[in-house]
Amino acid sequence: MSDNSFNQSLHLKTIKPMKGIVFFFYNLVASCASLATILYGIMFIGNLGISNSFDGNLKTPLVPALLINASLVLLFVVQRSLRAKPIFKRWWTNFIPPQIERTTYHLLTSFFLMLLMWQWQPIGGVIWEISNHTAKAIVLIIYVIGCTVVFTSTFLVDQSELTASRQAWLTIRHRPYEDLPFRLPILSRLVRHPLYVGLLISLWSASTMTVVHLFSAMLTTLYVITAIQLEEKGLTLDS
Repeated sequence: MSDNSFNQSLHLKTIKPMKGIVFFFYNLVASCASLATILYGIMFIGNLGISNSFDGNLKTPLVPALLINASLVLLFVVQRSLRAKPIFKRWWTNFIPPQIERTTYHLLTSFFLMLLMWQWQPIGGVIWEISNHTAKAIVLIIYVIGCTVVFTSTFLVDQSELTASRQAWLTIRHRPYEDLPFRLPILSRLVRHPLYVGLLISLWSASTMTVVHLFSAMLTTLYVITAIQLEEKGLTLDS
């Protein structure tokens, strides 16, 4: 048994059944929030049926819009970086039980992402815009395929582990947490990094491409290239 499992076994003895049920429903709320954030993000980036989309027209004066957007992005990046610090994790675990630690992490991520999309100020500055209906439909289909690959990749990894629902369910049943055996998702057999591929497809499949969208797509592409190189280097060292 791992140290993590042993610690959780000791902690489970102090958890009352009602608290376990509360943890489970707390996880359910967090999972619904995560799903809602993903679906809204698909509409936000794809400019599908919402007024405050990523590539919308300028509504606020340019300088305030840039400051607001930069502040939203900075807030999201800083809070994620802060939560990754060991000193913060030690403080964090004094208040958050281990059974809902990952759940709370995902809930906060969903909250800050929703805040970013909700308060986002469209800047405009169209670089290209496809007007042909057939071409727009083709680009939309490619975009949906990219989003589907991203969405499916997370579930194939094991969504119950990603959102910690399995952890909460084991808590209700008063069973210690145990790691699941490694499985190679079917998409990973076809593409080396399906999540990254789907992300790039969805970002570059835009019938309307604004300055901010293009900058974000280029920045994300550089990030993906760097992340893949680091992951491949890590796998080589492990082997």
